[in-house]
Amino acid sequence: MSAYGRDPWGGPLEINVDSATDDDRSRNLQDFDRAALSRQLDETQQSWLLGPGEQKKKKYVDLGCIVCSRTVFKWIVISVLVSGFIAGLVTLIVKTVPRHHHSPPPPDNYTQALRKALMFFNAQRSGHLPKHNNVSWRGNSCLRDGLSDPGANNANLVGGFYDAGDAIKFNFPGAFAMTMLSWSVIEYSGKYESSGDLNHVKEIIKWGTDYILKTFNSSSDDITVVYSQVGKGDTSDGPSNPNDHYCWMRPEDIDYTRPVTASSTGSDLAAEMAAALAAASIVFKDNKHYSQKLVKGAKTLFKFSRTQRGRYSAGGSDAAIFYNSSGYYDEYVWGGAWLYYATGNSSYLQLATTPGIAKRAGAFRGGQDYGVLSWDNKLAGAQVLLSRLRLFLSPGYPYEEILKSYHNQTNIVMCSYLPVFRSFNRTRGGLIQLNHGRPQPLQYVVNAAFLASIYADYLKAADIPGWYCGPNFFSVQVLRNFARTQLNYILGKNPLKMSYIVGYGKHYPKHVHHRGASIPKNKIKYSCKGGWKWRDSPRPNPNVLTGAMVAGPDKFDKFHDVRTNYNYTEPTLAGNAGLVAALVSIAGGDTLGIDKNTMFSAVPPMFPTPPPPPAPWKP
Repeated sequence: MSAYGRDPWGGPLEINVDSATDDDRSRNLQDFDRAALSRQLDETQQSWLLGPGEQKKKKYVDLGCIVCSRTVFKWIVISVLVSGFIAGLVTLIVKTVPRHHHSPPPPDNYTQALRKALMFFNAQRSGHLPKHNNVSWRGNSCLRDGLSDPGANNANLVGGFYDAGDAIKFNFPGAFAMTMLSWSVIEYSGKYESSGDLNHVKEIIKWGTDYILKTFNSSSDDITVVYSQVGKGDTSDGPSNPNDHYCWMRPEDIDYTRPVTASSTGSDLAAEMAAALAAASIVFKDNKHYSQKLVKGAKTLFKFSRTQRGRYSAGGSDAAIFYNSSGYYDEYVWGGAWLYYATGNSSYLQLATTPGIAKRAGAFRGGQDYGVLSWDNKLAGAQVLLSRLRLFLSPGYPYEEILKSYHNQTNIVMCSYLPVFRSFNRTRGGLIQLNHGRPQPLQYVVNAAFLASIYADYLKAADIPGWYCGPNFFSVQVLRNFARTQLNYILGKNPLKMSYIVGYGKHYPKHVHHRGASIPKNKIKYSCKGGWKWRDSPRPNPNVLTGAMVAGPDKFDKFHDVRTNYNYTEPTLAGNAGLVAALVSIAGGDTLGIDKNTMFSAVPPMFPTPPPPPAPWKP
């Protein structure tokens, strides 16, 4: 059937209509074309005419979302496997070929000296020593302390630290040593950690505070007695009463009776011990149980110091000969400040900022020893400690007036350390004479270096560039330079080119006044007087008392390395604690400053009380 229509171009438009399907027509057309073609076709023509059945079949891989040629898939797999092999080979080569590691820079002189100074405390340990004590010539000693003295009521006073070159445990300077170490850890824990000494110094502090907790009834809120001393040093009785000064024996060989001194009055002793426990409670704040135990003990001791008024060394006691206390109001300010930081209880801050107590502590009196921090006088340290509160928390009324006075007094003390003001003489070699030429100067020097360095860090952390001495302004760097010059003198930059820290440098004291270091560990037990031959021997000590800072040179920069002259060659616990604090404050340069917040971890947010309104005006 056909139909015709008009072609728009003028011709007929034919439309064929039949019942054949498109497939039939396509097949017929192909058959017709093949039959009709008698001549050879080129490749292009053949591609036009070849049907689907005649084309080359390609193989495909169906990957779900992607369909690709099997050949392409094969090359992709091979490429991935080869790439993986090459990557593994490169990794193997990198891991097996030795690499040059960039080691951290060597520790500076102060960090090296710090590590040695801490070792001194290991040599001073009493009681059962830990296995890792690392002092080969020391052993367990004085394991009957307190238990063998009927006057001590069978108190277990084993442990703690020996004070110096003898075997006496003086709790007054010993507690001060622990307070200073704790203060340094609270402020500079980052430096201790970076030098790898944090665990060591914390272990030393805990050894000391564990012993302090034994010297009174730490489970009670009210006590009537505190043990102040184990051992005796008065030699006036001669051979009839052998003791820790008359006898020259290794602590491990002591066989004489060691008396215990108990104090029913002792405001200075108890307040200092309270300060030590309170400061340590901040150090161990992550150990909640132990920290709370220390705080409880500190509160009990401070309460005793307030109710049992008096000096612990009064009445001609043995302690008065060696560590006589000049007063206890400075310990009230010092202990009150530490208890406030440890508890956040404002009653302690109120006591520490009471003008009458500050005045009796000597805060506004001046004098030749003003500003000298020591085991006897903590005023300078307490004023720096409370200036910290004003600089960072600004508590305002009712504390502002007295805190401002403490702050001003601290500035005056810092001025006195500078050579331009001549408050203290200096040796020709540059050592400041804080004890005015008297023997054993270094323990006072290191304390001053620590105060200057930490106060500089306080000012820097508060964004204060310096301080005024009268009309003159000095930058914080001046304080750091003072601390460095004094420590450099001790480390060997002095006229004798001698290090006053045993084991540091090439030239240091070899005849240290120290019983344990001077007697060889040779399985021979030397009697009380049998050890005198080692005391009087001109030979160097057979054992090196690593890290011990000796008493120091005289005012002419002269030093006599003689074992029998303790004014030159004897180290002390309190002296080495100040040395450690000063060294860590300077170590590592100025990049690592103080930890501003840990000191205030127990202090609640402060909302200053508005001052009272002025009195009504009267005409």
